[in-house]
Amino acid sequence: MFRDKTIGFIGGGNMGEALIRGLIAASLFPAEKIIAYDVIKSRVQYLEKEFGVRGHASIIELAESSSIIVLAVKPQVVSQVLDVLRTHLSHKPLVISIAAGIALSTLEGGLPNTSVVRVMPNTPALVQKGASALSRGKQVSAEQMEMGLALFRAVGKAVEVDEKMMDAVTGLSGSGPAYVLLMIEALIDAGVFMGLTRQTARELVVQTVAGTSMMLEITGKHPSELKDMITSPGGTTIHGLHVLESYSVRSALMECVEAATQRSAELGRS
Repeated sequence: MFRDKTIGFIGGGNMGEALIRGLIAASLFPAEKIIAYDVIKSRVQYLEKEFGVRGHASIIELAESSSIIVLAVKPQVVSQVLDVLRTHLSHKPLVISIAAGIALSTLEGGLPNTSVVRVMPNTPALVQKGASALSRGKQVSAEQMEMGLALFRAVGKAVEVDEKMMDAVTGLSGSGPAYVLLMIEALIDAGVFMGLTRQTARELVVQTVAGTSMMLEITGKHPSELKDMITSPGGTTIHGLHVLESYSVRSALMECVEAATQRSAELGRS
């Protein structure tokens, strides 16, 4: 799929580094076929040393050498990057943007007649356990979309969604790690409150969350089915669940995703 292709990263921050690490680990690209550019020169030098990729001194140089370009920059500088690319793309690369909140209409308006994919990744991509949603632009072919999905499957799971669902994706999986971390922190504190050392409580909670997630993935069962397997009549678990339901934790989680989704839509209009 990627034979004879070169991928260039405009922006070498945490997410750009995570993708580079994943692509090399998955053997999708050899290091010499990966190009990196960042305004912070020391960051490019780090990527060169750490992964063996090629650093370029300018966006123009990178654009001319890349068949796939990943925009891994802050949203506020996207328009500047698009201006540079528009005047220096003599070929027609696949452009993939992970800039939060930047719509396909903006990307395609800045790069007319260019194949553009918009992506909403999340932070677990930093440890190759991300959840990414991709939306295709008007010029994107089926083959190009498969390439985009393959790139993000190198750092976790990747799905295609209609762009109108991107705000919901942002509210769920984009912000979701923060919700999970809050619950993990609370469970650790609960263990400490009940007399466990903080280290012991942390190890137990982290493994409980990781193991439960893996159990869901491997069995394919509905969460309620697995929950019922743990919940015996009159036992400890049902008493704990009763407290959660009395505090409407289920509703609170649904409402936090709704609030984050609405905020994402607001930011997209600003």
